[in-house]
Amino acid sequence: MKMPKIAILGFAVICLFFAAAHAQKSVKTVKAMEISAPKNYQALAAENSPELQTLLNNAVGEMLNSYPPRGFKADDIAATLIDLRDANNIKQANFRGDVAIYPASVVKMFYLAALERQLEDGKIKTSPELERGLKDMIVDSSNEATQYLLDVITGTSSGAELPAKEFAEWSHKRNTVNRFYSSLGYERINTNQKTHCEDAYGREQQFRNYKGENRNMLTTNATARLLAEIATGKIAAADRTRRMMDLMKRNPFVETKDADSQATGFTGKALIDRKMTTAQLWSKAGWTSKSRHDAAYIETADGLKFVLVIFTENHANEHQPIPMIAGKILDNLKTVKN
Repeated sequence: MKMPKIAILGFAVICLFFAAAHAQKSVKTVKAMEISAPKNYQALAAENSPELQTLLNNAVGEMLNSYPPRGFKADDIAATLIDLRDANNIKQANFRGDVAIYPASVVKMFYLAALERQLEDGKIKTSPELERGLKDMIVDSSNEATQYLLDVITGTSSGAELPAKEFAEWSHKRNTVNRFYSSLGYERINTNQKTHCEDAYGREQQFRNYKGENRNMLTTNATARLLAEIATGKIAAADRTRRMMDLMKRNPFVETKDADSQATGFTGKALIDRKMTTAQLWSKAGWTSKSRHDAAYIETADGLKFVLVIFTENHANEHQPIPMIAGKILDNLKTVKN
């Protein structure tokens, strides 16, 4: 039996109405997930310091010279140092600090700050499971927790490959974190990928164009800036930045058999070697079969306050470069006027 033309027309109108309503709802959902800058946000204002630059160059240079010729190339390392002793006169220096490098688990610090901003604005509601995921992502550096939280932050999920239109919508949502940091003036970074123990599959691999493209990338400059903005309470409300710092708090003097412990296997080893038991350390490390990185904030009893971010590539099994450089900074930063 054929439907009357008026019925067909009416059905078409209804379909268009629901399609438009769905599209409008999708747009509202995407806008609702966007991450906003904190009220009265002011980016970290740090001035380049020749004295600090000399200190960092010497520290990196001494580390490189401790290896046989070309055993550890300058292109295998990047570092940024921010001196926070004087909140009104913040100084910085970097060694290849604007080079984009695969960050491994250091990117989890960027997801932490993004999520705290959404929680602060009420765009995401907390839950025991969310709190468990936050702890596991930062304290234990869990990739599974990171996958879950990036889904929460961006309103996306892993799964089968998607048709072009749906994939474009999905990709836009997944770039939520990128848009947030771009709005704050962060440059040369990509923060839109899940971290994996093995490999990405389905739409996650599709997002990489099946060629390993579109990977997470950070510079040590951007990483040091974020850690400094967390430590100084700029990136979110005071209670939120305290929560972030609590999750990144490390005790280098705790006994562990884990050579890759975030507390003892990276910058913290410099504190251990110097028996600086009163120093305080906050950090987020990252390592793979090819890279070894650390982002650390240190406060010492004699007044030092500094962020030091070091990324190394092609020397993942070399445990000495990061604490060696950190040690040189600890030994000599007090000679640099703040």
